[in-house]
Amino acid sequence: MKTAKQKSRTKIKTRAAPKNVEASVPYRKPALRSEAFARALTDAKGCVDDRESLQALFSEAAKKAAAVPREPFKECWPYLQTMLRLVHAHHRGEYGQIPNDALLWIVAALNYLIDPFDLIPDKTPFLGFVDDAAVIEFVVDRTRQTLDEFMMWETVGERTVL
Repeated sequence: MKTAKQKSRTKIKTRAAPKNVEASVPYRKPALRSEAFARALTDAKGCVDDRESLQALFSEAAKKAAAVPREPFKECWPYLQTMLRLVHAHHRGEYGQIPNDALLWIVAALNYLIDPFDLIPDKTPFLGFVDDAAVIEFVVDRTRQTLDEFMMWETVGERTVL
């Protein structure tokens, strides 16, 4: 009498996905996948090499930053202020040690900040600046070394006109 072979069942171990995938993968944040952010990046490419556009962006972003509530920005608030100072110093020709890709990201973040019709319109009570803060936080993470180097340059006083 023949015995039937039993198929061995091997357990396949699967890794559980992180519970908060949204927070662990920055591009999954809706603001970073939005048309408004894509538009901010496109506008940044045209603005980076245009001194007048950089000056206009700095002025408008500085006014906006002065008017927005700080709460949504949490610990990124000082870095937002640093972004503004860096763009202004770069525009004036005082600081040129910024990599092009870092400047592009920073200009894109400021473009997104000043856009009143981004993913969550700024006039939306309680939530209007949450998406702006998410974009600023993302860009700070991408350009932290550049921003820290700029702050060191400011502090040490290595200011020389280029």
